[in-house]
Amino acid sequence: MRIIGGKFRGRKLHPIRGMTIRPTSDRLRETLFNILSDRVRDAVVLDIFAGTGALGLEALSRGAGSAVFIDKYGGALTAIARNIGACSAEAQTRVIRWDVSKNLGCIRSHQPPFDLVFMDPPYDRNLIMPALTRLGGAGALAPAALIVVEHTPAEPVPEDLPGFSLADQRKYGKTLVSFLKYDMNAVSKTEG
Repeated sequence: MRIIGGKFRGRKLHPIRGMTIRPTSDRLRETLFNILSDRVRDAVVLDIFAGTGALGLEALSRGAGSAVFIDKYGGALTAIARNIGACSAEAQTRVIRWDVSKNLGCIRSHQPPFDLVFMDPPYDRNLIMPALTRLGGAGALAPAALIVVEHTPAEPVPEDLPGFSLADQRKYGKTLVSFLKYDMNAVSKTEG
């Protein structure tokens, strides 16, 4: 694994030792960031289920302003810290050890709010709906935030979750990538 484009291009990323993870492939990352294009510049990024931190670091490499990485596994946190160090990106990053399946209180009302969120949970464990619900409830998303979810067809993105609408979906082999738009006004209308 390596950074594909931008100022950190070519930097090797450290894997997670002793864990069976499924990191986003270089090819899929390149395709994803080609789709995101200018949306990344100056973005405040959140990388949930961060693994090696490859998605958040790729965003920083391509001009994102800052990134917060969340994972609960010690091996992942070690790999993220090493990869941040390899890119000399300490000043732009924050790493949080947190179990997203319980809540997202660790980012409640984060300032500035997140414009771009990457979510790559372990496949087929029914983590997407609860994570999106907690993300919306944390009050940490910008009004028109974009959430990118990597998942399998067996665990689809919910279509009726208040505040989130499916803007695009692409299939790459056995993987789906869903692009969700956040609409804070839609959440307010369902609550009121």
